[in-house]
Amino acid sequence: MCLPLLLSILFSSILAGVTYADNSALKPIPRPDHVWNNKGGETWVGRHEAIKATKSKDQVDLIFVGDSITHGWDTTGAGTKIWKQVYEPFNAVNMGFGGDRTEHVLWRFNDGELDGISPKVAVIMIGTNNWRANTFQEIAEGVEAVCGGLRTRLPKTKILLLAIFPRVSSDPWAGANVVMANRLIEKLDDGKWINFLDIGSTFRDKKGRLPQEIMPDGLHPNEAGYEVWAEAIRPKLSELMGVDVPKYRSQ
Repeated sequence: MCLPLLLSILFSSILAGVTYADNSALKPIPRPDHVWNNKGGETWVGRHEAIKATKSKDQVDLIFVGDSITHGWDTTGAGTKIWKQVYEPFNAVNMGFGGDRTEHVLWRFNDGELDGISPKVAVIMIGTNNWRANTFQEIAEGVEAVCGGLRTRLPKTKILLLAIFPRVSSDPWAGANVVMANRLIEKLDDGKWINFLDIGSTFRDKKGRLPQEIMPDGLHPNEAGYEVWAEAIRPKLSELMGVDVPKYRSQ
């Protein structure tokens, strides 16, 4: 089934007023047994506790919230060099956790991950891991809950809400769910506290494909992909931060 037809079917369900009362994307749960073997045995709980312990040491001006794509900015990820040069000067905290869905972010918020800080900006990109378990409406509701949870705890923090990144998948529903979820997520933009930005097209080539040169597995950026990401959000992030966010300079 082609993507345009899938989108038509999904959009029709919106017009029909389809609702889903039991939305797992809204129910906060932890992942206490998860271990990232590709990151030196780092555990989900250990990362969560480390963030709670370290973020109170300095004035945090910027946070990134998300899943493995955001996690990749970290010390063992492809975006490390860019993070250190561009975001570390703002005492930025990476709250990206590989494999997380919206419900896991909600649990982390509830367990104090945002306590004791008041950053100028929070960059949020979450939801790609929800596509198997949730409808696009449920994913959007989960993202809305994440934004709401952050706004409640950090009322002075502006949100740069990124559209869920495009992905390559053998299942056409994956791409359709992401596209339709983004159409709903975009409506969360209020022009002040929540600012939506879709940078998905910057990753695509002239034929609309996701080139392996920047997304080798069709989902996670490599270093070149993180550089594309950083540059794509730089103008809006600078506006929200109230200062010029520097351009990455490779050495």
